Amino acid sequence: MAALSVEDALAKVLAGVRPVATEDVDLLDAAGRVLAAEVAALMTQPPFDASAMDGYAVRRADVAQLPVTLRVIGESAAGHGFRGSIREGEAVRIFTGAPVPGGADAIVIQENVETCGDSIRVFDGQPDPAHLRRAGGDFREGDVHLTAGKRLNARDIILAAAMGWSRLPVRRRPKVAILATGDELVPPGETPGPDQIVSSNPFGLAAMLAAAGASPVILGIARDTAESLAEKIAHAADADILLTTGGASVGKHDLVAPALEAAGMTLGFWKIAMRPGKPLIFGQRGEQRIVGLPGNPVSSMICTRVFVVPLIARMLAAADADAPPAAARISAPLEANGPRTHYMRARSLSHDGAMRQVAPLPNQDSSLLTPLAAADCLIVRPARAPALPAGALVEVIDLDF
Repeated sequence: MAALSVEDALAKVLAGVRPVATEDVDLLDAAGRVLAAEVAALMTQPPFDASAMDGYAVRRADVAQLPVTLRVIGESAAGHGFRGSIREGEAVRIFTGAPVPGGADAIVIQENVETCGDSIRVFDGQPDPAHLRRAGGDFREGDVHLTAGKRLNARDIILAAAMGWSRLPVRRRPKVAILATGDELVPPGETPGPDQIVSSNPFGLAAMLAAAGASPVILGIARDTAESLAEKIAHAADADILLTTGGASVGKHDLVAPALEAAGMTLGFWKIAMRPGKPLIFGQRGEQRIVGLPGNPVSSMICTRVFVVPLIARMLAAADADAPPAAARISAPLEANGPRTHYMRARSLSHDGAMRQVAPLPNQDSSLLTPLAAADCLIVRPARAPALPAGALVEVIDLDF
């Protein structure tokens, strides 16, 4: 089977994906979730004309000529408004956030007032319209400010709360089962034997997938036997996505693809023209998508960012599901690329509103995790791309996990 281009492979991964079901969640649990329907305001904000300052509510006509003396007939505080109306020559003491009494159409700030018993003398300054917040100045009942597909952040949630919502309709988190494979692996915290290493992939993948909006479940480590693989794969039957790490090649010790096929997977492809990450299995088992990642941790993480994160976004019907790579300028020259799309670990040097500048990290060896930890983006080098000078434009994918 010939190696697919990244574009063709991604198209196959995303083909026919249907959004997951919806559920209602409390506002406290809504951060990071994807809104499943538009949310309209259930009320008007502010619900009444309100004062933006401490001072006095007055009639604008009464303060057109200064100085002027006005009789204070009451007080309006937040939560305790004045129930009467202001008439000619009258004022009401008012505090920030309090309802503006009927008849008043201006606020005189307290710095421009002298008190004289039950009267005030306004000696300076015309009322500023900004000191009176009109009803509905923020939003009105029925206004839609949050739309389906929006990933909810703290700013969205405070808006939803103000609009009167205590629960929000969101897409459920796709369940992703993560299975590490290989006799050479031990869990973190255990001492590896002379021919073993620590299994790090599931933990980095779980963090990335959770940040993308999924619900990751780590299945443990399958040993290099058909029986162990079959047992672990069976535990992923209810997952939307099954990720395996390791054993994605076709050597005599690579048993993952046969085990997945024995469990009912229909193989879509297993080689991609990219680096790092050429050996990658993709298939389906009913509605379940299966991605067999390389065992190399850097390859595993980059392949997940390129293929699985967009798959999750499509399952969530997220508005940013098909967001294109960003543009940036490179701080150093790049050599011509070979026949595979290259995802180079890089670090942003500037985000100051001008064109973003990124620096490729000096060591791109795919076995090294420290450059991955130091990176905040990937420079995407197309197959057979020519050499580029410093300052040239490139496409970048953010590593925002």
